[in-house]
Amino acid sequence: MRQPTGRVAVIGAGIGGLAAALDLSARGLEVVVLERAAAPGGKMREVAVGPGARVDAGPTVFTMRWVFEELFDAAGASLSDHLTLHPASVLARHAWTSGGRLDLFADVSRSAEAIGAFGGPAEARGFRAFCDRARRVYRALEGPFIRAPRPTPFSLAATAGPSGVAGLMGASPFSTLWRALGEHFRDPRLRQLFGRYATYCGSSPFLAPATLMLVAHVEQEGVWLVEGGMHRLARAVEALAERRGAIFRYGAEATEIRVENGRVAGVMLSTEEFVAADAVVVNADAAAVATGLFGPKARNAVPRAERRDRSLSALTWATLAEAEGFPLLRHTVFFSDDYAAEFDDLFNRGRLPAAPTTYICAQDRGAGDGHPAPLGKGGPERLLCLVNAPATGDTSPPSPAEIERCETATFRLLETCGLTLRRRETVRTGPAEFERLFPATGGALYGRASHGWAASFARPGARTTLPGLYLAGGSAHPGAGVPMAALSGRLAAASLVSDLAPKAPASTKRWRGTATPGGIWTR
Repeated sequence: MRQPTGRVAVIGAGIGGLAAALDLSARGLEVVVLERAAAPGGKMREVAVGPGARVDAGPTVFTMRWVFEELFDAAGASLSDHLTLHPASVLARHAWTSGGRLDLFADVSRSAEAIGAFGGPAEARGFRAFCDRARRVYRALEGPFIRAPRPTPFSLAATAGPSGVAGLMGASPFSTLWRALGEHFRDPRLRQLFGRYATYCGSSPFLAPATLMLVAHVEQEGVWLVEGGMHRLARAVEALAERRGAIFRYGAEATEIRVENGRVAGVMLSTEEFVAADAVVVNADAAAVATGLFGPKARNAVPRAERRDRSLSALTWATLAEAEGFPLLRHTVFFSDDYAAEFDDLFNRGRLPAAPTTYICAQDRGAGDGHPAPLGKGGPERLLCLVNAPATGDTSPPSPAEIERCETATFRLLETCGLTLRRRETVRTGPAEFERLFPATGGALYGRASHGWAASFARPGARTTLPGLYLAGGSAHPGAGVPMAALSGRLAAASLVSDLAPKAPASTKRWRGTATPGGIWTR
């Protein structure tokens, strides 16, 4: 009989796998991280767009700082000693082809004043009521849902207790986000702006539950810029995990999770090397396990989701460009005229939108009032331009002609709003490329879409039906986005330690118990 190794293999060095590796290694467990790419980060990746120029080509916003403060604190370190974070005073600038420009601020009063000037006093009052509602939704869900290992509707109600049920119902789980926004805003542009929060988890505001309004509160709690880019966060967690004993192996592609005597025994690599392990944390999309990419014995451990349940993909341009005519801020959104038609294209017709809303992250600009121009000396600046796309990268990806049409429409929309980009080096990534980077997803970047009240409960939890196999990442509970994926890794680590600690070999008796820890691409 195979003897216990005291080792955990983590497949994938995205933020969920990194958080799990840090928690486990800090508790004295032998951890090896197997990553087929050349660097950590997963979707939180960098793309080279010219000599010495690298663009954050995934998540661009740092929120829920407490998640990472708790993660570092549990490992005996301080987040501020490993990352330099700058608070953003301006959350984003928004523009419409039909007219109008609106900045949202970290300060609610400043935003209300700006909204009043934009849409009138009634809209400002609606915004304040919306913020109050978003805060109540977040407070109702943080404990019993976000921090919970595997909530169900019944456990949610039981944890909240009689006094909390009213708060849960106030989250309007059976209403759509779009309908709830209509209770606060008459101006369709404002419904469009705040409806965009649904896309932070790859969903449609016309189908996603009103509970996603909690994103507004998350942003008002604080948005930061990571000095050096978001990829620095991945590097910081990796470095601390290494100091706590974790081993990172890059260029190591896992092809099979081996099972012996009904439980996980280790991981087979593409090189035919076998890495023995008592447990495996898979930081990949749950669909990769459920479709058999890690072998037949692991396949049945995870429920298989339907393709129609996939979240959005994206079409992105990471570029060096000279921007003229429109005062970009760090985060700028240019809205299409017909939001309903855009999401009809994406989710019903499965095609790139004819008139796509476009997000630009200008990575050489600050996120304050005093940085309307690129920081430093002139010349081209680093931009990430993004439009939403259907997750069809493995079935019917957009053709080159369709991509060209979408690209033309995208940059024409920018010009209509007054922005001209003279692009130099550019790296374009679409659903087919995202499918190659993240197999079995079709290019979906957020797991399953959050459509309907039950969707959030359909995400798999950390534990699977195969003993020793755990899930982490944005496709698992509590959901997509950098902080949520990090929480999923912590939940996987806590579940694993709870399950294995009673059987731990003597060499691992120094493990410390762990408490359960406290959503973006967020743009």
